Amino acid sequence: MNDKAWLALEDGTVYTGRACGAAGETGGEFVFNTAMTGYQEILTDASYAGQCVVMTYPLIGNYGITAGDNESLRPRLSGFVVREMCKTPSNYESVQPVGDFLRKHGIVGIEEIDTRALTLKLRDKGALRGIISTLDGDKKRLVAKAKALPTMAGQNLAKAVTCEKPYSWDEGFKAAEKTLHVAVMDFGVKHGILRCLAAMGCKVTVVPAGTTAEQIIKLKPDGVLLSNGPGDPEPVTDAIATIKSLLAERIPLFGICLGHQLLGLALGGKTYKLKFGHHGSNHPVKDLVTGKIEITSQNHGFCVDLKSLPSSVKTTHVNLNDGTSEGMAHTELPAFSVQYHPEASAGPHDSRYLFERFRNLMVARQEARSR
Repeated sequence: MNDKAWLALEDGTVYTGRACGAAGETGGEFVFNTAMTGYQEILTDASYAGQCVVMTYPLIGNYGITAGDNESLRPRLSGFVVREMCKTPSNYESVQPVGDFLRKHGIVGIEEIDTRALTLKLRDKGALRGIISTLDGDKKRLVAKAKALPTMAGQNLAKAVTCEKPYSWDEGFKAAEKTLHVAVMDFGVKHGILRCLAAMGCKVTVVPAGTTAEQIIKLKPDGVLLSNGPGDPEPVTDAIATIKSLLAERIPLFGICLGHQLLGLALGGKTYKLKFGHHGSNHPVKDLVTGKIEITSQNHGFCVDLKSLPSSVKTTHVNLNDGTSEGMAHTELPAFSVQYHPEASAGPHDSRYLFERFRNLMVARQEARSR
């Protein structure tokens, strides 16, 4: 049986490796992730739609796939690249090896690739379009196909991963003294975010990305969470219009990742594409309010332009690696956001306090309305 696989990039580079997932051919934007663990959460993070993920840690899959760690119903990434895939995981909670999981969901994977050398290339040249194939190693064909792929800029991928209709989430719900209702705009929401809201005693209603402000207001939420998601924020124009209307109603808003970028656009700011993005669970961020440093989990390729924000919006967090926007808050409206993932699935829990901050905004609004 031929288990060879090939990886071709738009710059003409072709690597030969071994297939470790589904058979076939796939393509997308190649990005690297520096996390040492959490590969299952990465595989099922809808924010990776349209991308092939290169893992810098050399051994992936040693604890297998578990039943309760998925961040969405199925993998959304286009392809998976590793140095070595573990075939015999050791973990009493494991239900299957990663390779079997990839094959089950039709995700093409390749191993025996020097992922650290590939990472250096992506850092030097920026995220590149590429192809993974188990069909043949025709360099000319594969490179031409990689060059023909669309760039990530201009793609509204949130509409491809959002839910089809509203639904309630109660997994991990814990009763609280004040029950709050949160509407979550689903641009590719991670289940970890929903679990954090439920753990605070919130009633959670998840709505599709195209839901209008009028439809959300009819739900009578105490707050709205703008979720993470894939692609370029600028083409998600319907959601930007909805957020503007919600801001006018002074409903508490909490944006995460793509939600942060969409809030920035709704507030009059601009966004731009990063050279190779931020993907991993070890990114240092400084809280400008407290002066504390947080180690954060991140996954994004676009960023809010700090200089484009109006004076009514203050920067609350910055990335210590490159000084880019990691958080902002409106000085008059109950709205704030962060570029990273405070639910930390997977990753450090340094930023979980942000959910409590959101809760405090909702409680304040609820109390003000009852006076």
